[in-house]
Amino acid sequence: MLRHAVQRLAMAVPVMFGVLLVGFLLMQVVPTDPATVRAGPTATPDVIAAIRADLGLDRPLYEQFGLYLWRLLQGDLGVSIINNVPVTQELGATIGPTLELMVASLFWSIPLGIALGTIAAYWRGSLLDRAITALTVAGGSIPVFFLGLVLIWYVGFKWQLLPFTGRTGPLWTWEGVQGIILPALTLGGVFVGPVARMTRTAVLDVLGADHVRTARAKGLTERRVVTRHGLRNALIPVVTLIGLQIGFLLGGAVVTETVFSWPGVGRLAVGAILSSDFPMAQGTIIVLSMGFIVINLCVDLLYAALDPRIRHA
Repeated sequence: MLRHAVQRLAMAVPVMFGVLLVGFLLMQVVPTDPATVRAGPTATPDVIAAIRADLGLDRPLYEQFGLYLWRLLQGDLGVSIINNVPVTQELGATIGPTLELMVASLFWSIPLGIALGTIAAYWRGSLLDRAITALTVAGGSIPVFFLGLVLIWYVGFKWQLLPFTGRTGPLWTWEGVQGIILPALTLGGVFVGPVARMTRTAVLDVLGADHVRTARAKGLTERRVVTRHGLRNALIPVVTLIGLQIGFLLGGAVVTETVFSWPGVGRLAVGAILSSDFPMAQGTIIVLSMGFIVINLCVDLLYAALDPRIRHA
C-alpha cells in the first residue's frame, strides 16, 4: 500500500508543475498590467515603471517563472495587489469555509446517491426504478446557480426558513449548521444524480455475476447479498466517478460560494480575477489544483483498499 501511495505521489509532481506553468502563462496573457493596478489610475509612467521593476515584471518571462517557482518552494505566494496582505493569509481564512461546504455537501449526497442507485438496480424495471432514474436525470441537468437561486428565493427569502447570505458561524454551532444547509443542498444536489446512475449500472452488472448467485444459493438474506456481495464489488467504478465528480465539484463550489456570498476559496478566486489581483488569483489556482490532485490520490488509495489486485499492478 505504501509503495502504491508513493508511486501516485510521484506521478502528481509533473501534473502540479504543468498546472503551475499553465496558470502562470494565463496570467501573462491578461491585458491588464499588475503594476498599473497597484499604482492606481492616476500614477505617472515613472511610478508604474518602478513598480514593474519591484515586482520583477520587467524581466524575461522564463526568469519570472523561475522566481515564481523559487518563492513557491519557500512557501511564499506573494502579496495581494489590491489589499496588500500576504496571499497565504487570505487563503488561510478561506480554505476552512470551502472545506466545510464540500464536506457538508458530500455528507448527504454520496450516501443518498448510492442508496438510490442500489434501490433502482434491485427493483429494475419497476415504477420505483423509473421514478429514481427520472429524478436523477432531472437533478443532474439543473445548473448549480439556478438551483441555488431557487432555494434562496423560496426557502430563504419567501418562507424565511434558513439564512442564505454568508457564513453564519462555525460548522459545530447551530447557527453555522443553519447557514450551510442551503449552500450544501445546492452544491450536493448536482452530485446525487451521477452517483445514483453509476451505482445503478454497476450494481446491475454485479447482481448477475456467478458469486452473487452462489451467495443466494447458500441461503443468505437478500440484504446481505445486495450490500456485501453486490454493492461492495460494484463500488470501484462508483468510487472512480465520485473522485472525478468531487474534482468538478470544486468548480461548482466557485459558483455556489458566489451565489450565497460564502467566504471560500472559490469566491476569493472570482474576486481576484475580476480585480486583476494576479498573485491572489494564482494562489487560488494552486489551492484548487492541489485539492483536485489530493482527491484523485485518495481515489487511487481507495482502489487499492477495495481491490487488492490493484496494489500489485
